[in-house]
Formats: sequence, C-alpha cells, structure tokens
Amino acid sequence: MPVLTLHDVSLSLGGPRLLDRTGLVLDDGERVCLVGRNGTGKSTLLRMIAGQVAPDEGEVRLRSGARVAYLTQAAPEAPGQSVFDVIAEGLPEGFDRHANAHRVEALCSQMDLDPQARYDDGSGGMRRRARLARALVAEPDLLLLDEPTNHLDLDAITWLEGFLQRWGGTLLFVTHDRAFLRALATRIVELDRGALKSFPGNYYTFLQRRDELLEIEAREQAQFDKKLAEEEAWIRRGIKARRTRNEGRVRALKAMRDERAARRETVGDVQAEISTASRSGKRVIVAQGIAYAWPEAEGPGIENGASPVVRDFSTTIQRGDKVGLIGPNGAGKTTLLRLLLGTLEPESGTVTHGTNLEVAYFDQHRDVLDDTMTVEQAVTDGMTDTVQVNGQPVHVMSYLKRFLFDPKRARESVGVLSGGERARLLLARLFARPSNVLVLDEPTNDLDLETLDLLEDLLGEYPGTVLLVSHDRAFLDNVVSSTFALEGDGVVNEYVGGYADWKRQKQRQTEPVSPKPKAKSAPAASNGKPRSGKTKLSYKEQRELDALPGQIEALEAEQAEIHTAMAQPDFHTQGPDAYETTQKRLNELAAELETAYERWDELETLRAELEAARA
Repeated sequence: MPVLTLHDVSLSLGGPRLLDRTGLVLDDGERVCLVGRNGTGKSTLLRMIAGQVAPDEGEVRLRSGARVAYLTQAAPEAPGQSVFDVIAEGLPEGFDRHANAHRVEALCSQMDLDPQARYDDGSGGMRRRARLARALVAEPDLLLLDEPTNHLDLDAITWLEGFLQRWGGTLLFVTHDRAFLRALATRIVELDRGALKSFPGNYYTFLQRRDELLEIEAREQAQFDKKLAEEEAWIRRGIKARRTRNEGRVRALKAMRDERAARRETVGDVQAEISTASRSGKRVIVAQGIAYAWPEAEGPGIENGASPVVRDFSTTIQRGDKVGLIGPNGAGKTTLLRLLLGTLEPESGTVTHGTNLEVAYFDQHRDVLDDTMTVEQAVTDGMTDTVQVNGQPVHVMSYLKRFLFDPKRARESVGVLSGGERARLLLARLFARPSNVLVLDEPTNDLDLETLDLLEDLLGEYPGTVLLVSHDRAFLDNVVSSTFALEGDGVVNEYVGGYADWKRQKQRQTEPVSPKPKAKSAPAASNGKPRSGKTKLSYKEQRELDALPGQIEALEAEQAEIHTAMAQPDFHTQGPDAYETTQKRLNELAAELETAYERWDELETLRAELEAARA
C-alpha cells in the first residue's frame, strides 16, 4: 500500500485553482522532488499533505499509522526555548521527552547543535538545522521538506544529502538547489497549472521530457486555435450557420469557445537584461595583506584575542573576473565582501579600488525593500515611472512585466510578496541600475529553477566583474571562474574554478602521499629529465591511456540508456525495487566515470610532462 495517495484533488485560495482535479501516489522509499514555478502552489500542496489545509474536493489518503513530518520554509520564533526543547516538540504525542532524550542528543551531535543554546539567539542556519532535527526526531514515514537547504552552509548541505540518501523513509521535497535535487531525487513531479505531472529519472531527463511535452502541447494548441478561427469565420458568414442542419456545428463551436476560455497558459519566463555602465579600469580591487577580526568584549583586533575573519590576505580582482566566496555560516563571507568593497576598514593591510567603478549590490536579507511601498515604487524608490535599461527608457510597469509582475500585482505592497517574488523584485531593482561590478550575496534563495538558469546566463554574458556569495554548488560551478574559500582561523585561500574545482583541489591537498621507494640509480642528470630517468609512459600506462576513451564512451552509453528507460511513462509502475536498483547503478556509473576521467587526466598530464622534459 502506498504511503500517500492524492485522488482527484482540487484546491483554490481565491484565485485560479492551485490544484485542479489532480492526483499523486508516493510509494515506500521514494525520494520525490516537487518542482514548479514560483506561486504555483508547491508549499500549499505540502501543507495540505501535512493536514494544515483541507482540499476543496478530492481525497488525501495516508497509509494507516503513517507518521508525517513537515519542515516549512519559515523558521518560526520560539521565545525562551532551548534548542533541545524545540527539537523535542517533534516527538510523537505520548512520547516521554526525557526517556527519548537520546534521540534529541544524537541529532544535536549530527547537526552540530548545542542542545542548551537559546533557539532565538541562533543564526538563520542554526534555527534551520534545529527545525530539521525537530522534523526528523519523530522518525516519520513521510518527510516533507520545503526548501531545506535555505540558510544551510555547504557542510550542512552535504551532511543532509548523505543523511537523506541513507534514510529509509519516503521523502517529498521542494528545492531550488539543483545539485541537491540531482543527488537525491528518484522521481520528479512538476506542479504546472493545477496538474501534477510525474517524470521518472533524473533532472536532465525531466528537462528534456518536459520540453518535449510543452512542444507537443504548443503544436496541439496552435492547431486548435486555427480550427477555432475557421469556425468563428464560418459562424459570421450568415444565416446558414443557424439552420437546423448546422445546430450540431454551432454547439461544437460553443464547446470550443468554452475550452479555449478555460485554457491556462504556461507561466512565462523572466525576460531580463543587466544594465551595464561604462567599463571599469583593468584592475578592479587590489587587496594587500589585509586582516580583520570581529570585536570582542576586551576590545577589537586579532592581537586582543578576537575571532579572526581574515589574516594576511592578498588578491587582485581584474575586470571581468567572476569570484565566488564560500565558507561555513558565520565564517565572515559578507564581512570579506565589505572589506573588499571598502565599506569596512581592515585592521591592517590595504584595499585599493580601480577607476570608474559602478557597484550594484544584492543583499541576502532583502533589507533594501520597503514593505510599505508598492512593487512599482520599489523598483525606482518612487522617484520616477521609468527605468533606463542600457540607455533605453522603459515604463516601470512594462519593465515589471519582464519579471512576471502583472499590473495588479505591481500595484500591491511589497509586504504581501512571496519569497520568490521578493527575490525577483530585488533582481529587477538591481538590473535597472547601471553597473560594472555586481555583488550578489545569496541571490539564489527562493528563485525557481527557470529563473536560476536565466540568472546564470545573464551573469555569464555580463562584461563586468562579479562577486558572489552562495551555497548553491551548481550555481557556483556554472558562474564563477575563481573561488575565495574561508577555511577557518582567518585563512582565506584562492582556487581556480567553482565549487567542484575547490573540492577536488582540497581532496588532493589532504590525500596522504604514498612513500616513494629509494632510488637505486645515480642522481638525476641535469638535462631536465625526471629524476627517475623516465622519458615516456610505460607500455602498461600507454595501453591504459589508449583504452580509457572507449571505456568512458561505454559507461556514458549505459548511463544514457538507463536515463532513456527511466523516462518511459510506465517505468514508475515497476515499483520501488526497480527504482532502487536502477538508481544504485546510476550512482555506480557516476563514480566509475569520475574515476575514469581522473585517471585519464592523470595519464595525459604525465605524458605531457614527459614529452616536455624530453624536448
């Protein structure tokens, strides 16, 4: 018996139906990601499954005795409560919190939480982890997670991924984090215009299959509209259309009109471009030996025992660089940004800015938005009704349409906007201000996947300099060209590439070095050859290098074949065992491919080094 069944469910909250006679089945052990555009009703659907909202029609059936736990997007206040108290509230009714204290303590240990700390004094990330622990402590059969990675740092996200991969229950989650989605989802369900559509397989397969279905839908609608236009022209031609023998055709036309009126169009995509200022100088920011520590009670400064954020950090950021800042929550990423931008003075060292800098800043706390203003006013602070987009005047209402705000929504107050709408409004403000330096502090929170893809493309094409703080691994990999990693005790190291490149370089730094056998030959000659005297790959190494492309091709072909099979409409009917077996093989293939690529890179690098030494 499934854990959850939604049958013919409808729900409206005053506007168009968020759920329109749709259904869903979740089986044991499935990990299903719920996707959809901002405002389509994903959070409302989770609330309905959790029993907080009743459907207007249809049935929500949970397996008898099944426990459901729900982690909301917001982290409610808990005045005066300790972290232990907050987590213990999640124990099932009738459980003795003292007798089950080991559950709470184990989760605190796993999630790096102090059980005695005051919950309300914690950071957003700490409160998020405590709320997650509260959901997990009940050992639910069905776990509902709404944007679980928001406010978590990279270490916490990695831990959560591993925990959920090992967890045996059923998971339904909403996320904008594509790396998190790819690591966990065994199936993707899209909420689109009131209907739930199931896509077995991975995220790439979902995108491909969804685009195919949308193309088919567009063709069918175009054919329908053409037929409707022909029938409308016929009815206008005169009295013949109203003769008895044509009454059936008239009724059919009325039905077509009703069908066309009931059609729900797809949500459009954000149509944005970034306003650019004139070019900055070649050198944008030069930092020399900067140091800074958060002030303590005994006085500011590292020399007084304060917590160091930066020690002796130097860097040069040039025009066009796209730099990511990563590190644990509380490590000081925003502080480092402020030091580099000159809004905070370092205790020692210097920060020099280049010429002609025009900086635009995206604030993770959205503090720049005034909740009392209308959306229309917020774009220009109420100073004008037009914005300049790369030198062209655009009326603010037309500009807001590009960011999916219709005129009615544009006249409403900022305070009623959802998290995704606030993020889009902040992007609208940001992009309307000419800049050659973009500073983005956690811009991906609350954005839907389509808007994230667009933002990546815009930043990729942006000719200026980008400084980006994010815990979104895929976003970092797709945008930045170098990474500043805050690695503790004031150490900031610079790495080439994004998150995956940083992780790979860190792993190489921490791998134990195998002891090398003592040389039996004479010392190396001074002719530039390697110390071993080796001038080319061994026969075995060359054979291995020659074989690797074929091996990689075979692995990728098997991977593509599995993705195709999982995309078939009947794959879901094979049951959870088939999902588990197939997903296990996909994970094995991914690991084998990574190993093969690393070995290929290693042998190619060695071959190139030997050839250079021989030259």
